[in-house]
Amino acid sequence: MAMTAHNSSNSPALPTDPIAPIAVVCLTQRALPMAKRIAANLQGASVHGLRTRVSTRDVDVAFDDTIAHMQRIFSSDHVIIGVCASGILIRALAPLLAGKWQDAAVIAVDEAGKTFIPLLGGHHGGNRLARDLADRLGGIAAITTPGDALLGLALDEPPKGWKLGTPETVKPATAALLAGESARLDIQAGSAAWLTNSALAQSDDGTILITATAREGAADDAISEATETAITYHPPVLALGVGCERGCPSDDLYDLVTETLAGQCLSPKAIACVVSIDLKADEAAVHELASRLGVPARFFDAKTLEAEAARLVTPSDVVFAETGCHGVAEGAALAAVGPNGKLIVPKHKTKRATCAIVLSQDDIIPDTVGKAQGKLSIVGIGPGQIGWRSPEASALIGRATDIVGYQMYLDLLGPLIDGKHCHHSDLGAEEARARHALELAATGKDVALIGSGDAGIYALATLVFELLDREDRGDWNRVAVQVSPGISALQAAASRIGAPLGHDFCAISLSDLLTPREDILRRLKAAAEGDFVIAFYNPVSKRRRDLLAKARDILLEHRNDDTPVVLGRQLGRPDEEITVVPLAKLEVDMVDMLTTVLVGSSNSRHITRGENEWVYTPRGYAKKGPDAAKAPVLSTPNHRNTDTPANDKAEE
Repeated sequence: MAMTAHNSSNSPALPTDPIAPIAVVCLTQRALPMAKRIAANLQGASVHGLRTRVSTRDVDVAFDDTIAHMQRIFSSDHVIIGVCASGILIRALAPLLAGKWQDAAVIAVDEAGKTFIPLLGGHHGGNRLARDLADRLGGIAAITTPGDALLGLALDEPPKGWKLGTPETVKPATAALLAGESARLDIQAGSAAWLTNSALAQSDDGTILITATAREGAADDAISEATETAITYHPPVLALGVGCERGCPSDDLYDLVTETLAGQCLSPKAIACVVSIDLKADEAAVHELASRLGVPARFFDAKTLEAEAARLVTPSDVVFAETGCHGVAEGAALAAVGPNGKLIVPKHKTKRATCAIVLSQDDIIPDTVGKAQGKLSIVGIGPGQIGWRSPEASALIGRATDIVGYQMYLDLLGPLIDGKHCHHSDLGAEEARARHALELAATGKDVALIGSGDAGIYALATLVFELLDREDRGDWNRVAVQVSPGISALQAAASRIGAPLGHDFCAISLSDLLTPREDILRRLKAAAEGDFVIAFYNPVSKRRRDLLAKARDILLEHRNDDTPVVLGRQLGRPDEEITVVPLAKLEVDMVDMLTTVLVGSSNSRHITRGENEWVYTPRGYAKKGPDAAKAPVLSTPNHRNTDTPANDKAEE
């Protein structure tokens, strides 16, 4: 069926690479709305809330100890945006500070969102992020670093794509400029208006030499007399075209590129992007090369590359026969830069790889070059509440440009999908959604296909792989597919009532739309005879009302009348209901399409202790005897884990 699309906001989330992941921390319910607004405006951000003061349903991560949690996420290189007093952040993180080049960005924001204060990491993302958020949310960025405040720019935070070649000279150069020295600009490459039009004092005989070049070591002679204050930048002006055999070892391609760059005295920091033909969009060596260079990989179709044939230095009929274009490496590099680009390094090659380099007159903006490898994340968002959604799921959804799903599931995501292109279809149109997601990803988009519960349990992940298997389309096969797990309905229902899945269990769908009824009945009998705890998915529908009753009757042939049955409805949502009934009294009218049914085994127990009602299935620990209960339990106050945890399942 036709898919419909909308953009749920006119303000897309701010890209946060390369400083993501981001934790937006709030300590009070009053601060929560601002924390959610901030997270909604940042790709890959998650909301962390203090469990005793913030509704856990409204946060991605709940924590109990503020200091310990902040130290833990800071140590794992998260950017922290604290919607709280600056002093809390300072006291929490002071013991962990390593240095301005090592510490992640930390920003303090007041609860009204009026002031954004970068406390740490200002010169590698913090200042820029504070400014962007302040502009977006109507606040003020309180920037206190001297370069920003007095010079109007941070010399150690050049524009996106520009790389600092001499980080060790920035501090003394900035100090000299603040003391009244002037700068002498040597712009050999790149769009340097951020320097030439800045408030820097400039003169032809300035003592602070600032060079923008694509070359490695090109300014060494010129700066010999003032090396300690000479700054070199490498603007993104080189397009690196590559080609390789299928399965080429990553080191082969990387070594070719590094040797070629060194031979031409070109800096790898001046490379804006790695480019190739779209047939290589899933080639591991190409992506590994881009990753090592710290730049995106972008791809062109053969028709686009063939349009550059007249400009090639080494055209090949053999390559044309295999790919539809006369040159991959040279053609891709030329296509990336356009008609004003200059092929400064024609094709270099080894047995299995090729590369070529084109110089651009202006900065290359990778997002405008060709297309990226498409990404398809098949994401399980759990039963509904935000606290049950994994941080990975939130990050993948936040990163995605396009969201595909059933409308009810998209509604559960709230502000996380503001500003994104959303595509939805009717409840029964699962294949249309999966196909649409693959088509979008094949065009180079980053797509999240949304399902409730776990994406791989009676959900869309298997349909995506079935389509890949059945149709074997080249453009789909080159998409990077990732499955992100979620809390399944059976886990959610079990957690609400105790531990009914404590021993062997199975899951059976009672829907006969895709599975023949006789197969369902055969599996029911086998599960009943095997004495499994059983989770029933799709127990009833508007037209199918009899299979649940048949399942009950089959199970009663092997289990007692009082075997506990757990009915979990609208799990993780405001109108959640958990009911326990004896198997013999289970009626079809007790269940609807939003209910998960768990039927205990012959060993499952339904107990009441105090005010609490529980269902559990014994694992058999009592058989270990009384001595097992007397084993020592060691206590470690203020424990801090520094080692990889052992597998706690090893002895079970």
